Amino acid sequence: MHNWLLPEYIEDLLPPTALRMENLRQVILNLFRVHGYELVTPPLIEYIDSLLTGAGSDLDLKTFKLVDQITGKTMGLRADITPQVARIDAHLLNRQGVTRLCYAGSVVHTLPDGTHRSRELMQLGAELYGHPSYEADVEIQKLMLNALKLTGAGELHLDIGHVGVFRGLLQHANIAPDDVPAIFAALQAKDVSSIRELTAHLESSLQEAFCALPSLYGGIEVLDEAFRVLPSQLDISQALEELRAIISELKDEAKINIDLAELRGYHYHSGVVFAVYTSNHPTPLAQGGRYDEVGKSFGRSRPATGFSLDLREIATQFWRSTGPQAILAPFLRNAKLAEKINELRTRGEIVIIDLPGHDEHRDEYGYDRILTQDTQGEWTVSIRPNNAQ
Repeated sequence: MHNWLLPEYIEDLLPPTALRMENLRQVILNLFRVHGYELVTPPLIEYIDSLLTGAGSDLDLKTFKLVDQITGKTMGLRADITPQVARIDAHLLNRQGVTRLCYAGSVVHTLPDGTHRSRELMQLGAELYGHPSYEADVEIQKLMLNALKLTGAGELHLDIGHVGVFRGLLQHANIAPDDVPAIFAALQAKDVSSIRELTAHLESSLQEAFCALPSLYGGIEVLDEAFRVLPSQLDISQALEELRAIISELKDEAKINIDLAELRGYHYHSGVVFAVYTSNHPTPLAQGGRYDEVGKSFGRSRPATGFSLDLREIATQFWRSTGPQAILAPFLRNAKLAEKINELRTRGEIVIIDLPGHDEHRDEYGYDRILTQDTQGEWTVSIRPNNAQ
């Protein structure tokens, strides 16, 4: 085995992709900043009991584990930053009002989420704590959509659901906890025949309500159908009304699909759940939801809603920065030239010195302009000759 080979589904980011990702990171974090979201940077590793607190079994399976050589305790290489940010809000900041936090950092999964996806992600996200109502969900989803619009991903499709519908239905039907996983799996597979079999012991109206969930997918009309076929139970009605209010606020931001059988993160989320897609890309660009119960695991229950995205995948697949490339400067010991180069770099321009002896490799620099000296001895930027129209 060659010692330079990387593990499966792990890869280097090379120029210019690495620069695209860094530029996009700065652009999106600045968007978060001007909306009042404060940046935090949690550690890459934590003790496993803290890292997985309140996160559910799915995250446990994704997490690489190792032994701390100092204490002998089991540590984890984080697979999701969101629980860490919830810990910071609940345990370290200890604020009483609304707190807005954001983050960007690497996470690693034991297995890839898809055939062509990396096990190392650059997770970027925003979380809003301390506000229990749908207005906070709307703020987070608008922020998410605005961030994705900066990436050049094209037309956005927002899929939205609410775990409160399923939980309310389970409660109304008095489903035993041991029976929930099978029904949940059948719903995720939209397997109506299995749902019908698993709910055969229920009265017909409740059985039909469970069987109807996979078909409750589409536009705003789905909510009217849901009110018709689902029980008039308080939790279910409140969840449907929350969805109606959120969709009313977001209808001009993206194409919206309601999916009442979408229960991604069911064991983690407590309310609205959502994911954003675009054409010709099979996996979500971003996803999130409300998770009011996680902070309780850290000693302080706080309403919470947020989203995250994989910056690495988006920078690779979609985003292309626009604007000028580099400026090529000759290798000369010239005071005016050095002054001009410093001036350009201070303005944010990339200036590459053309070291001697590399004429045949000059095209690798990726420059579109050059520094030339005019007849008065002044140095000016001009278009690269073969770039001129």
